[in-house]
This record gives sequence, C-alpha cells and structure tokens, in this order.
Amino acid sequence: MAFDFKGRTAFITGGASGAGFGQAKVFGRLGCKIAIADIRPEAVEKAVAALEDEGIECHGVVLDITDRDAFVDAANEVEEKLGPVTMLFGTAGVSIFGPLEKATYDDYDWIMDVNFNGVVNLMQTFVPRMIKHDKGGYIVNTASLGCFMASSGAGIYSASKFAVHGITMAMRDALKDYGIGVSVLAPANIKSNIAESVKTRPDKYGESGFKVDDREITALHEIYSQGMEPEELARHVKDAIEENRFYIIPYPEARAGLEAIFQQALDALPPADSDKEGQEKRSQAMYKYIEARNRMDKERYGHATR
Repeated sequence: MAFDFKGRTAFITGGASGAGFGQAKVFGRLGCKIAIADIRPEAVEKAVAALEDEGIECHGVVLDITDRDAFVDAANEVEEKLGPVTMLFGTAGVSIFGPLEKATYDDYDWIMDVNFNGVVNLMQTFVPRMIKHDKGGYIVNTASLGCFMASSGAGIYSASKFAVHGITMAMRDALKDYGIGVSVLAPANIKSNIAESVKTRPDKYGESGFKVDDREITALHEIYSQGMEPEELARHVKDAIEENRFYIIPYPEARAGLEAIFQQALDALPPADSDKEGQEKRSQAMYKYIEARNRMDKERYGHATR
C-alpha cells in the first residue's frame, strides 16, 4: 500500500541503540519525527544528539516500559513536542539464558514484563490516541525467531516472544478498519547490545536462578557482533510497511527450521477429508456463534468483532 512516512511521529521503545536506533535513523531520514524511549539516560542523550546531527527532528524520553503511568506521561510529552504519534515501534527487549527448570518467578516476571507487557503498555497507551487522531498509521512489534520455536535455555524469552507474536497478529485484525497497519518483526541475530540487558534489570526482579557472568556476556557479544546491521534490518521493516506485510523475517537461514516446525504441525492434522460429519457439526456451531457474537458486538461496541 502507499504509505507516506514524511511528517509522521514515530515512537520507538529501545530506540537508543541496536535495532531501535537503526529504526530511528532509517525512518528519521524518511521524514519522520522520532521519539526515542529508553531506560538508559546517557544512551538517550547520545542517540538524540546523533539524530540531531543528521538534521532529524527528534525528542528523547527516559522510560521504564513496565511503568504504565510513566508511559502516559511520556506519550503526553512526546505529542506536545512532536505532534500526534501515528507510528509505533515496540522494539525494547531483554534476555537472560539458563536451564528453564532453574528459573525463578523473578526471571519470569522481568522478561515477561519488559518483552510482552512493554508491548502491551505501548499499544494500550497509544492505540486509542491513534484511532482518535484518525490519521492512519503503523505498528511494528519486535518478536524474534524465538516466537516460533523454544528451547530450555531461552524458554522464558521465547514464551514472551510467542506472546508478542500473538497479540500483534490480533491487533492487526483489530485495527485494519482504522487504516492502521500492524506487522511483527521476527529477527534472528542482530548487531546489538542486548547481551548487556541483565545490567538494566531492576532490583525488584533481583533473584535469578541463572548464573550470568562476564564470560557469558562476552560470548554473547561475539555472536551479536556478527548479526545483521540495525539499519539494514530497519530497511526491511520499511519495505514491509509499504507492502502492509505482517511477517518481517529477512533471514534466509531461518527457512529450513521454520519449514520443519510448521511441517510438524501439519503432520499432526488428520486428512482433510476425514471425519466429515464432525467437521460439519463443529463448523455450523462456530458459524452460529460468530453470527450471535456479531449481533451482540454491534449492540455493545457499534461494530462487529472479527
């Protein structure tokens, strides 16, 4: 679809480095006004200075994306400075790895609060505003290839990204009648500093069952140093927005793994021509429910919910 970036205000979580800063530069150069939100004050200041050096209109806010009240304050500040926000990039994320059976509740709470609830807070804060602005727009939430597959070592991280994938797919359906597109970015390796995210873990999530030390952080840095450049990744995001494409997965090396996973799911299904009577009964029940739900939703909300 034709999408005009010029003059739009884009709000980017995790925007001071890595994939978020790549998005800030690419979309800023396309004429967007850029709002960078990040938990690290010095990183925000440095990123804003770099964007301003390129002549990009921007504003930075220090934001803990798990804090809903702070999110509202940040939204008010940004819209006062840069105008109505019509593009959202839910890019901030954290990770910690270790045997899943060793995880604590704090490990679950930290990763889910940042990776999933951070996306929820972003959309809950801005989507009603975007609808009210009536200027269309776009949302891109960053999941991971881990939103399709999981292993013990990255179990909580993958669970958080499965959730991002799901809520983003649902939001795409919810917003299509408002002229607001929605995509999910599912990257593999990115050149970023996510290995350092354990250093931003707040004290309230203090007890971890994982033993993370400098050796692991160094090893992760070596992996991420070979990742896709953030600006290259952001250009793939731009292409997907222009095409209104849901999935953004610009990693050819992921094809074999994804094909194997989806084939497992397909192999678990009975033949399409089996249990004809059961299929018909279940289909009719679903059609009746959808019709009833549409009638109720038109009364309650003024429109049917898909």
